[in-house]
Amino acid sequence: MHRLTPELEEMGRAILATALERLAADPPELGTAAPPPEVAARAGDTITAAGLGPEEALARFRDVLVPLTTAIDHPRYLAFIPSAPTPASALIELLLSATSVYGGSWLEGAGAVHAENEALRWVAGLAGFPEGAGGCFVQGGTNGNLSALHAARERARHRGEAATHVACSEEVHSSVRAAARIMDAQVLPVPAEADGRLRGDALRETLTDGVFAVVATAGTTNLGLVDDLAGVAAVTRERDLWLHVDGAYGAAGLCAPSIRHLFAGVEHADSLIVDPHKWLFAPFDSCALVYRDPAYGAAAHRQSAAYLDALYRDESWNPSDYGFHLTRRARGVPFWFSLAVHGTDAYTEAVERTLAVTRQGAEEIGRRSQLELVAEPELSVLVFRRRGWDDGDYHAWADRLRADGTAFVLPTTVAGETVARLALVNPRTTLDDLKLVLDTTASGG
Repeated sequence: MHRLTPELEEMGRAILATALERLAADPPELGTAAPPPEVAARAGDTITAAGLGPEEALARFRDVLVPLTTAIDHPRYLAFIPSAPTPASALIELLLSATSVYGGSWLEGAGAVHAENEALRWVAGLAGFPEGAGGCFVQGGTNGNLSALHAARERARHRGEAATHVACSEEVHSSVRAAARIMDAQVLPVPAEADGRLRGDALRETLTDGVFAVVATAGTTNLGLVDDLAGVAAVTRERDLWLHVDGAYGAAGLCAPSIRHLFAGVEHADSLIVDPHKWLFAPFDSCALVYRDPAYGAAAHRQSAAYLDALYRDESWNPSDYGFHLTRRARGVPFWFSLAVHGTDAYTEAVERTLAVTRQGAEEIGRRSQLELVAEPELSVLVFRRRGWDDGDYHAWADRLRADGTAFVLPTTVAGETVARLALVNPRTTLDDLKLVLDTTASGG
């Protein structure tokens, strides 16, 4: 089973050929899900005593199971927050797995950890963090938020302070509330302005004893808005509170000159996350978690055991010390590799391209009498209402688009009203793609 047989070599060539064919597809098949019984019937028995063999197992995955998934990188995948990994980042994933790189410690993965740290330094520099800032890549934004908030609470406890509450707005990502539950902490909701933004004045008026961290959002998932980071930062500095900025989606905009001003104040954050698998064109899954002072991350997360002592005979950088994990893949390497291949200017151009298409999409919505923008786009999310539609109409519309392979879209709600939402992070999404989707709203629900 562990020998590379001629049959497995042939399978490897077939996998590489399939991967290259998929990366060349423009666009790929959108794909669709099916009910569990249908998926099971199509796949047949896959785990058997004798095994299917390389050829048949690959055929089941490639020809049966993959078509039953949705291509998140399709240019008309416009739901949730899409992903659009570069071919370079996807291809290096193949090599990363084949080389069995372990990314938890410097002792075992020095080269990979160095590469990840180079990418983290770029992110930290965009945010205006000091030279000594650093952290690690974790599984996703949920893990990143949990890891940062745990570090914040440990700092407060070390100071002898009460540490019972996380302050955030109602528009904060659901993972922040989930992290609070896991930590047995309470959420202190701060009233947001009518546009959903957390602002410094509201925070100042709401704060109570026991708050150990404030979470601001740099790119809300629903509307793509950036909180008043400068105002929030001013309050946290007054109160000496930990400021965590959840930029899982939106902080990629730091590399775009046209919107960089929106993030003023992020340089004062104690921790920041951004997910390269969202708007920075890396494969699933990675979240860059950066601490202004990494010592707080290590104080909270470094695990202690006799068998781990050998990792700390010097001052090497161990990613396992900075997040809620021990075993980890070097999940930041694909992001680093794509940066190394293409350069940071290419990233700026790609993010600006999606912003330009978003603005064009907003103008197109304004030209259609049956449509109305709910909010002017700030980043790359378009939210609009179709006059005359109710909740059922929006869902029927989205179901039809997915069923016929036109696009993957889902409605959302804003202030209790069901509306349409399109999220753009793929540089291959064009205005023509948006027009194709918008055209389908011309008829009734």
